[in-house]
Amino acid sequence: MPPISKASSGRLASSCVPAGVSALVFFAFALHVAPLSAQGPPAAPLGATLSGLLSYAREHNPELGVRKYETEAARERVEPAAALPDPRFELELMDFTNTVNSGRSPSLLPGQVGNTRYRVVQPLPFWGKRGLRGEVAEAQAEQVETLQQGTALEVENRIKTAYARQFQASGQIAILRETLSLFDAIEQLVLTRYGVGLVPQQDALRAQSELTSVKIDLVEAQRRQRDNAAKLNALLARDGNAPLSDPGYLPSAPSEVSYQSLLEQIRTRSPEVSRERFGVVAAEKNRDLTWLNRYPDFAVGLTNNRPYNAADNWELMVGVTIPLQQSSRRAQEREAERKLDAAQTRVLAAETRLAGRLGETLAAFEASRDKARLLKGTLLPQATATFKAAQSGYESGRVNFNTLLDAERQVLRARLALLDADVESAVRLAELEFLAGAPL
Repeated sequence: MPPISKASSGRLASSCVPAGVSALVFFAFALHVAPLSAQGPPAAPLGATLSGLLSYAREHNPELGVRKYETEAARERVEPAAALPDPRFELELMDFTNTVNSGRSPSLLPGQVGNTRYRVVQPLPFWGKRGLRGEVAEAQAEQVETLQQGTALEVENRIKTAYARQFQASGQIAILRETLSLFDAIEQLVLTRYGVGLVPQQDALRAQSELTSVKIDLVEAQRRQRDNAAKLNALLARDGNAPLSDPGYLPSAPSEVSYQSLLEQIRTRSPEVSRERFGVVAAEKNRDLTWLNRYPDFAVGLTNNRPYNAADNWELMVGVTIPLQQSSRRAQEREAERKLDAAQTRVLAAETRLAGRLGETLAAFEASRDKARLLKGTLLPQATATFKAAQSGYESGRVNFNTLLDAERQVLRARLALLDADVESAVRLAELEFLAGAPL
């Protein structure tokens, strides 16, 4: 499916321009259905292309910056989790009252008591515990990284949607302005014919009423354009009224989109599913670590004894914890098992939820694309042919002015409907890419 430009809604109609009408109306109608912009991504300032907006957002969006720093912080937790506990230094003052050393007063100064002991103790976890703690921290860091990827996809999806809506508003403005030019020409034709008594005054009043109605629609389209520009600027961390170029074209979509291939992409590449899978890894490692808590931890210590009136000597100490609280440990193990079950179920829940959204989004995408195909290939040519016939009939006096206006409204509705269908396809395509975790 080629890129969709604002010309799409009018290019087909231009081939059906009626011959033999007044030069003024013919010229206005030619403008009415002329291409609004060239196809393909032009080299343009910020706002003209989707790729430019996405590149700018990757550098400036604050949400992405938050996730980046959170990911870096989580990575820094891996090494401390697997490190040895810090050693402990102890100073022991024995017989600080100097009872044994008669004649000396009590003291709290090292070397001025009966015996001064300097001890360093190093705790040693049971074999395997340090590695498992590091692996748990690694899995949790991977979860945070998938959060970063998911946030990036979410921001990109919001930008793609806002870009498509901005394209829609800009296209509506262009179509309505061309319609105003056409109505201006028709109004001049009606006034000319009214001046020579060929049509009633009601036709002139009706033409002016239609002009006002289109102007009101134009004001509303301009409001939507400003709203979408503010949304885009917010995603780009810019001032809400910062200037943006009009979008030049909509992104292309693949001709065939398979539900099964997208579902497989979701299972293998979706950050949401990946995050839950890393949660399973973390739960498995935590369960193994909980089982190792059945075994004791150790400690080794080295002591330097310095008696007041004797030679220094050294002591070596080995300590071990006694895992007596077995009922507490069994409860912790059951808790770890249930957490693992919950993590595994969350993976299934995420896949099921995304599969449901995929089905809904794919159905809407295909419906929008089919609608655009029918509008472009059938309804717009028919509306154009009807308008041509109505123009000819009005000039010859065979049809009234209401018929001419209805025919022009049909062309306008068909062009706007085609634009809406193209934009809706682009919005649904962006959501499909968000669900799949990658461009299609």
